[in-house]
Amino acid sequence: MMRKRSHFRDHKLETRLFSNRALVAFIGILVLIGLLIINLYHIQVNQFQDYQTRSNDNRIKVVPIAPNRGLIYDRNGIVLAENRPVFSLELTPEKVINLDETISRLQQLLPAISEEQVERFQRDRKRSRRFKSVPLLGQLSEEQVAIFSVHQHEFPGVEVNATLKRFYPYGEILTHVLGYVSRINDRDIQRLTREDKVQDYQATHDIGKLGIERYYEDILHGKPGYQEVEVNSRGRVIRTLKYEPPTPGEDIVLNIDIKLQSYLFELLDGRRGSAVILEPHTDAVLAMVSSPSYDPNSFVHGISGKDYRALLSDINRPLVNRATLGIYPPASTVKPFIAVAALQEKVITPTTTRNDPGYWRIPNSKTRPFRDWLRWGHGEVDINKAIEESVDTFFYQIAYDLGIDRISKWMQEFGFGDYTGIDIYEESKANMPTREWKRARHNAPWYQGDTIPVGIGQGYWTATPMQIAKATSVLINEGKVMAPQILRSTIKPVEHNGTVEEFKQPELYPPITGVKKEFWTIAKHGMYLVNHGKRGTARRAFAGMKYKSAGKSGTAQVFGLAEDEKYDADEIAEHLRDHALFTGFAPYDNPQVILTIVLENAGGGSTHGAPVARQIFDHILLNPTYDYIEPEE
Repeated sequence: MMRKRSHFRDHKLETRLFSNRALVAFIGILVLIGLLIINLYHIQVNQFQDYQTRSNDNRIKVVPIAPNRGLIYDRNGIVLAENRPVFSLELTPEKVINLDETISRLQQLLPAISEEQVERFQRDRKRSRRFKSVPLLGQLSEEQVAIFSVHQHEFPGVEVNATLKRFYPYGEILTHVLGYVSRINDRDIQRLTREDKVQDYQATHDIGKLGIERYYEDILHGKPGYQEVEVNSRGRVIRTLKYEPPTPGEDIVLNIDIKLQSYLFELLDGRRGSAVILEPHTDAVLAMVSSPSYDPNSFVHGISGKDYRALLSDINRPLVNRATLGIYPPASTVKPFIAVAALQEKVITPTTTRNDPGYWRIPNSKTRPFRDWLRWGHGEVDINKAIEESVDTFFYQIAYDLGIDRISKWMQEFGFGDYTGIDIYEESKANMPTREWKRARHNAPWYQGDTIPVGIGQGYWTATPMQIAKATSVLINEGKVMAPQILRSTIKPVEHNGTVEEFKQPELYPPITGVKKEFWTIAKHGMYLVNHGKRGTARRAFAGMKYKSAGKSGTAQVFGLAEDEKYDADEIAEHLRDHALFTGFAPYDNPQVILTIVLENAGGGSTHGAPVARQIFDHILLNPTYDYIEPEE
């Protein structure tokens, strides 16, 4: 009996404990359910917007759309750079069963597909999604398109697509003016990132690399558009939700006259040299030719390594823009500028005369004499005759009297030793020597003997053809200093009413002030005598002209001669012959054109440069191809 009661009490206790545990468990479940409900409410209600945004980010993508690049025209409305549809052969890896076999068969069908292009395709494929098409061969000809079209059914996942590509109809004639566009590379990406512009190029494949294309990239490129698309889990587009069209780049009009540019290019005929033509009252660049040149279209579509190496190794250096990067001693072309400085600094007067026996020696010195180009001398010489006959000894004395400090100061005001301000990036400062320059460059002091050849544009002095042309403009405009300008105007896209904005010459440089008008006139008259004086060095080339002109030839030595050594161009290697230079303007009374030419290793400037200049002046003034810009009143 006692056992039964004890067992009953134990059973009752166990039942009570079980009930308590069940109650605790139940309460725990209720708490968890409550927490779950609260969490669900927090997610579904309080954080609804946040999760919806994340979902949309996964579901909705913004796809950038590249803008059409602006066109480039010459001053007469002739198209110089356009966008042409180009056909390319593209593969979609996801749709191609055997990629390597397919490429091999395509190479048999289209032999133009090189191993280099296949390697480029493989690199691009690894950076793209499998369902995106990747180009294998670009710039297909009509014949290649036709051949593939016949066999297209044999190549699932391969198709021909059309895209717009830059095309330069005048090819090598304008390369050093326009430059070219080419594929965006890592260096471009780094630059765009620094300039915070990389977002604008997400859909763009090409970018300006040289010349006008690079300098005015921001104007020509335009603004990208975009479309919002819905994609599935694999990133494939399902539908388009929103579309914002891109804004095309602005068209630009250049001061270049393509007919004049073409004439100069044909006149140089592949010879190493350059020619620059400016409009005197604005410094508008009417033509800028560098010869030899190369076809920019090959770079647009991706030049082969073999062809690029051939350009790099070409001894004639076609990749160099000689007009702005070619560095030469300016030679006697600078004598009119030196004359202005000498007159203003009162080291000579308009009536100063000196006897020229054919040589000049530093006073109180036993150093070897500096010789004149005319061995027996010019006799009594004043400043007019010194420019007309290019008397070296007269300018040796001027250089000695002025000294390097004043020469450098004055010539820097004419623009030497600095960028001209032309609107392309490919330009050299060349060198206007100073004491400080020689100390830094050669770790040596400046000697008196260093100054003398600078007086005739030799020695350490170097210049580009564009700098000489700019200095000639400063002389014509009697101290007004302007930057040579290629751009004439811009044309807004049709969406912005297609308005034309004329370019206004910025005042980048202070004018040369305080010089008497008489001194400018003397220098210009001396240049007139060079072409039309009885003993002018270029008189034979300019005989019988229907108009009057002015000029100054120069002969830049490539190597030095011993004291009694004679120069014979027929007996030395071509690359050691003198450079022929000429700068001038016409007509003399109302200048409409400035011309500067450099013919490398051609010989004397008066015998080789002046005749070419005469041809160009005649072509422009007797057969005009562009409307002259009248000077402002």
